[in-house]
Amino acid sequence: MADEDGSKTHPKKQEIVRLERTDRPAPEISLHGLPEFLPGWVWLTGAGPGDPGLLTLHAVNALQQADCVVYDALVSEDILSLTRTEAELVYSGKRGGKPSLRQEDISRQLVSLAQEKKRVLRLKGGDPFVFGRGGEEAQVLVQAQIPFRLIPGISAGVGGLGYAGIPVTHREVNHAVTFVTGHLAGKDAPELLDWGAIAKATPVIVIYMGMSRLEAIADLLMEAGRDRGEKIAIVTQATMPEQRVVTGTLGSAAALAAKHNLQPPSIIVIGDVVDLHGELSWFGTAFEG
Repeated sequence: MADEDGSKTHPKKQEIVRLERTDRPAPEISLHGLPEFLPGWVWLTGAGPGDPGLLTLHAVNALQQADCVVYDALVSEDILSLTRTEAELVYSGKRGGKPSLRQEDISRQLVSLAQEKKRVLRLKGGDPFVFGRGGEEAQVLVQAQIPFRLIPGISAGVGGLGYAGIPVTHREVNHAVTFVTGHLAGKDAPELLDWGAIAKATPVIVIYMGMSRLEAIADLLMEAGRDRGEKIAIVTQATMPEQRVVTGTLGSAAALAAKHNLQPPSIIVIGDVVDLHGELSWFGTAFEG
């Protein structure tokens, strides 16, 4: 779930940016028994969908030991405030449709910092291995013989929908779910995804990075047989105080997004589990299409 960002707190330059620390000291949290962050290592860490309370203890442990934090655009200031005052913060956000760092440059930066014997925390929104390019970065580290640790995070497609009161599976509704990235839907020929097979094979579809291609995605799914009246929900700013949940139908998906001026970061879910939102909604602001 990492595309266009309206945040004013992150620089937008096409270069890795180092920020001076001017924030308050990080709170001291006792984390006895968790691993020591050794110099020269890179920890690829998931920050979760946004709410700092969804960080794992391993992630907090990493934040409090790191010498350098290379963070993405979806990592909040509240999460960054948990780092040591002496830690260097390096912004490396990638945002679809906007000037962004090349992945190769980010990976090389991780290697370079580790070779300086720094304890390097690579901090990503959600989970590093779920549409987060963590696998690519890990491969570069292996090739450079840099030791690394993987700290999973709560993915927005699970945690974000949970905050919207939408379970991705329910015993009486569905026994399968498919997670896809939608940022290239309808742009390439042939399609990178077999939307026809996805439409037929799974009752619930969760789409990351799909807002800019929502109309194309809906058309592809309906062409493959999904009903125009099938329920859809769009969750923006998931788990954050600004969270909004808008529900409607697949046939009106693009109009729904335009009507409510929905912007990334957003998670889109299609399927009967959306019906549970009305009963289970407990957080944020909800609208019906």
